[in-house]
Formats: sequence, structure tokens, C-alpha cells
Amino acid sequence: MNSKLSYWTITVALAGFLFGFDTVVISGANLPIKELWHTTPWFHGTFIMSMALWGTVVGAIFGGIPCDSIGRKKTLLWIGVLYFVSALGSGIAWDPYSFSFFRFIGGLGVGASSVAAPTYISEISPTDKRGSLVARYQFMVVFGILVAFFSNYLLKGFGGANDWRYMLGIEALPALIYSFMVLGIPDSPRWLLLQKKDEPAARSVLSKLGIQNIDETIKDYLSASAETIKKSFFSGKYSFPIMLAFLLAFFNQLSGINFILYYAPEILERAGLASKDSLFSSISIGVVNLIFTMSGIYLIDRIGRKTLMLVGSIGYIISLSMVAYAFYAGLGSGFLLFFICLFIASHAIGQGAVIWVFISEIFPNQVRATGQSFGSSVHWVFAALITLITPVFLDAKDGIFKDNPWPIFGFFAIFMILQLLFVILLMPETKGVSLEEIEKKLVKQSKKEAIQLTQKTIIE
Repeated sequence: MNSKLSYWTITVALAGFLFGFDTVVISGANLPIKELWHTTPWFHGTFIMSMALWGTVVGAIFGGIPCDSIGRKKTLLWIGVLYFVSALGSGIAWDPYSFSFFRFIGGLGVGASSVAAPTYISEISPTDKRGSLVARYQFMVVFGILVAFFSNYLLKGFGGANDWRYMLGIEALPALIYSFMVLGIPDSPRWLLLQKKDEPAARSVLSKLGIQNIDETIKDYLSASAETIKKSFFSGKYSFPIMLAFLLAFFNQLSGINFILYYAPEILERAGLASKDSLFSSISIGVVNLIFTMSGIYLIDRIGRKTLMLVGSIGYIISLSMVAYAFYAGLGSGFLLFFICLFIASHAIGQGAVIWVFISEIFPNQVRATGQSFGSSVHWVFAALITLITPVFLDAKDGIFKDNPWPIFGFFAIFMILQLLFVILLMPETKGVSLEEIEKKLVKQSKKEAIQLTQKTIIE
């Protein structure tokens, strides 16, 4: 693999590390903040736990605008700045409202990151390696999650009542490192050519990527762009990729993944583990997530996106059903932890490995950032809604399911049955197909024709 390609994709993927760390680090601060500021379930869900996620919604919705106007590189740089400010501010927050403000700022970075990073990596990657390279972003997300769980465990007891401040504030260091690294990458050649109209700069980047036939590559970019007349994003022209992105993002969150990651210590405490033990057990969740994400990255360009989604969907259904049963029957923390880890493994090898790759592939070059923004915003809207209302159901004192939370997991299991049907009936395979060819298949054809033609291309 070209060394510059590898370095640039790793650098951009580090935005995913901050994404994962920022998303999960709040799990260690959840209960201490609840005790410190005596928050009610509704207030805690709205201002403490979900505020960052509402930031991700805004960041995801509008993340495509700077991507197209100032470029992928500058957008990625500003994301690093947002993470840095958020980490420092959250660590020194003086009341729940200042805490919410700085968490919202970090959420803007997470949301924009889920747009800019996969878009950038997909646009500089060769067809045969695009899946595994874009999935580096998800690997870094998962690695950030693991480091956050581990960091929370190590910092428990470090600062007494202020443990949570160190847990949140330490993120400023990797945010600073990432920001400096981004300064050393170029902009996407597709953006330089199609948005900035700077062919010499695009040629220079393509040369550094080791592209042999630069003239032919540029011709392909321009040809696909000329064939795709830019219409309103929500016109019927893009209806099929829009539907695919919506359903994939919707089912991602209706699996309950963010619910389990955000509230892992509390869920495990409800199963009978002590506070320190629940934080330690959360690390095992992070380890499983990392191992199976690596497996998904290895397999995504070998067996395809659709196959991974099928495996993951079946794993979701089994694991969520058994977690619900474990709580219902009171089977103990060990049994519960095993099936939560199976759930995490199912997510990592399925939705976790596929979502950002697939969404970054299915939209045409001219609206890719907008499409990524749409899919990401759907993902984060449902993540925020679920996180906001969770305390109302899960809270040990006032929650609707305070006695036993098994119906929550049963609810998620039902939606994973629906996801399995979506994968079987609607999801096309994009493995081994160029971005320009995917554009021709999904944008110009009907839903039925798009699936048939995509599959035919792969077989051939």
C-alpha cells in the first residue's frame, strides 16, 4: 500500500478515536455528576447525558456544508479544535449548564467528524481497499471507546469527588495531537477537481497516491460528474440511496448500541456488580468491540458489506433476546456480561464495520458530503433521543423499569428482526465496485434495478 495513503487515512481516522472517546467517556461521569448536582432523571437525560448527542445532530446536519465549501481538510482541522475546547471546558465546568454547553461543543465535533472523515477516506481510497480503509475510522472509534473505558477505570479514585473532571479533561491531549497531524494532509483530489476546480492540485495529490493513469482517473471523475446533474438532494433522483442511508442509520441506533455504551456501568451495577467492578467489566466490552471491529475490517472487502450485516443482525437478535431473558429471570452478572459482549461483537462485525463505509459509498461525488451528513444526522438524532429518554426508563429510583429493565432489551431485539429483513430485501452489495459505478447503479436506476445491477457487477 502507498505510504502516503496509509498515513493520511490513519491521520483522518484519528478523528474517529476522539469520536469514540468523547462518546463513551461520559459513562464514568454519569453517576458522580448525578450525585454532585442532584439531577432529576429528565434533567440528567437532557442536559448531562444527551447534550453532546444533540451537538452531534447539529454537527452532522451541517457538517456537509464546510466539507464542500472550505474542503475536507480544513473541516477536519476545526473538528480537532472543537474536541480540544470541549474537553478542557467539560473538565472545569462549574454547574450543569456550563457542563452541557461544553459537551454540546464536543458533540459538534463528533457529528462533523462522522461526515468529513469517511467522506475524505472514501475519496482517496482505491476501489479494492476502500472498505477496509474507510473502516479504519470505525476501528479508531472503537479504540477510542476502549481507551475511554480503560481511562475511566484508572482515574476512578484519582481525584476523589473530582474523578470525573480528569476523565473528561484528559481528552484535550489527543485532540491537540490530532489537530497538528491534520495540518500535514492534502485535500481530497475529488473535492479539489469537482468543487474547487483546481486540476493541478488534484493531479499532485493523485500522483502522491501512486495513481498510474492520472489522465484516465480525472476523465472518470469529470465524466461521472457531468452525467449527474446536481438536483435538490431530496428530489426523487436520490431517493434510493437516501432510503438506504436512513434505514441503515435508524437501525444502527435501534439496536441499542449507544444505550449500552453510555450506560454500561449502570446496567452492570443493576445486574449486581459493584461500582469499581462495573467500570472494570466495561473494559471487557471495549476489548470485545476492538477485536471484532478488526475482524470486520479484515472481512469487509473480502466477503462484503451485506454478508457482515446478515451475520451482525442474527447476532443482535440472539444476544438482545438473551440479555432480556437474563434480567427477566435474574440469572446473574456473569451470564448477562457474556451476552452483552456477544451483542457488542455482533455490532462490531456488522453495523459497526459497515455503516460509515456504506453511507460514504452510495451517494454521487457531487452530493457525497450532503449524503454522509444526512445519514450521520439520522444516526445521531436517534442516538440523542434514546439517550435522552433512557433515564426515564432505567433510573434505579424513579425509572419506569426500575425493578427490572428487561423490556428495554426486548424492544431493541424486535427492531433487529426488522433490520434483518431490510438487509435481505433491500440492501445492495457495494464490495469491489468503484464510486462512479455505484453512482450509476443507485442513482439512475429504480430500486429493483439498482440491486440487480450492483449484484451483477460483483458477480462479473
